[in-house]
Amino acid sequence: MAITKTISLLCLIFAVRGEVRRFPDTLSFGVATASYQIEGGWNASDKGENIWDRFSHQPNTIKDGSNGDVACDSYNQHKRDVEMLKELGVDFYRFSISWSRILPDGFSNKISQDGIAYYDSLINDLIAANITPFVTIYHWDLPQRLQDLGGWTNPLIADYYTDFAEVAFEAFGDRVKNWLTFNEPWVVCLQGYGQHAKAPGVGMNGIGEYICGHNLLKSHAKAYHLYDDVYRPIQMGRIGWTLSSNWLEPATQSAADAEAADRAMQFNLGWFSHAVFSREGDYPQVMRDRIANKSLAQGYPRSRLPEFTPEEIAYIKGTFDFFGVNHYSTNLIKMLETTSIAPDFFLDMGVLVFQNPTWPGSASSWLKVVPWGFRKLLNWIKESYNNPEILVFENGFSDRDNMDDVDRISYYHGYLNSLLDAIEDGCNVTAYTAWSLMDNFEWDEGYTERFGLYYVDFNDPRRPRKPKASALYYKSTLETRSIERD
Repeated sequence: MAITKTISLLCLIFAVRGEVRRFPDTLSFGVATASYQIEGGWNASDKGENIWDRFSHQPNTIKDGSNGDVACDSYNQHKRDVEMLKELGVDFYRFSISWSRILPDGFSNKISQDGIAYYDSLINDLIAANITPFVTIYHWDLPQRLQDLGGWTNPLIADYYTDFAEVAFEAFGDRVKNWLTFNEPWVVCLQGYGQHAKAPGVGMNGIGEYICGHNLLKSHAKAYHLYDDVYRPIQMGRIGWTLSSNWLEPATQSAADAEAADRAMQFNLGWFSHAVFSREGDYPQVMRDRIANKSLAQGYPRSRLPEFTPEEIAYIKGTFDFFGVNHYSTNLIKMLETTSIAPDFFLDMGVLVFQNPTWPGSASSWLKVVPWGFRKLLNWIKESYNNPEILVFENGFSDRDNMDDVDRISYYHGYLNSLLDAIEDGCNVTAYTAWSLMDNFEWDEGYTERFGLYYVDFNDPRRPRKPKASALYYKSTLETRSIERD
């Protein structure tokens, strides 16, 4: 009853603020999850160990000492997940498949029939419910056996990854028509290989992330071409990937800070988007120049950023059917030029990154509520890459433990308004995805931060789910396909 009253009160407040705005018929709505964050069943049947199984089982890696062994127990409760999707009334569901659940040893010589059956059941239930599956092939959970061989720093990983992708295309491509090769390569490489923050926690700053990114770009391109050449003519689907980026705003109106903010955009979103979406391909010129110059000054015989051959540049360029983007917040950028003997991604970038302390916060230290940054980011993509079709695959807000989550509702209200502003600016946005369907294992933060529209009781072995106020708000928004102007 309290949640219903909250929704009614908020709708009344928003209605007083301004007129009703309608979403275009071309915009579809969904929610997203990731395999390791919700499935559990970490050693069910013949599933192999992945890097998050290994990472979370080590001491002092996860904030609350937890892991994803059970998580939301979606391995056993995916039918309830589909019921929740039907309750929300979404057009599509974006989820990922676990590499080591399908290929227990990481290699395609051994395919788990139980793993295939699990995703078959989920996909079939979605289609029966008239919900379109969007499948992410890789969402951070590399098989540990492949990490033992170097993971994303091993140049052979492109072959191993494409083998996995082909198994997925073969098994599910008759029903799945929307594929994402990777989720957030910037996070995979910077926080997993440059830093210790996320699995596998290699921590080779200024070197590991660039090798990872280089191999990951080649892996994406190889899987794209496989689908384009072999499976698209038969299955008639489409394929891309989704990149993550905050909006990076100059801290002042100075020319120096404007230059710094543009450079930061190239080191963040441009690192992976330029090679795929730009006319010229390759890494952004500013990345190549700065990393090469700093590497030489530090005594390296060559740039710490690997170089593509002309053939590789051509092979990677244009490997997209759409531009997928995940967005949560905005940062301020100030010029900060320093010299350093040690390699470091942020010193390579040469900027100071911070946020305005007056911006409303969330449970996540990095997530401030800045809706206008969403509009600016979408326009930057439009202007940088000739207005591609943009699918927003993650957008959401974290709190601690709250069913009556009015702050999350306010976040969605502001960001959906900003999305409409961008569409009115001419941005070709065709999908919006709320993160997340339900509370889940939030990586190195464990269960201390909640992003879900549905509340999950992690103290109950049955892992019951209940709709929060935000679930009812999102459901109402999808039913009316409208929102009140801020």
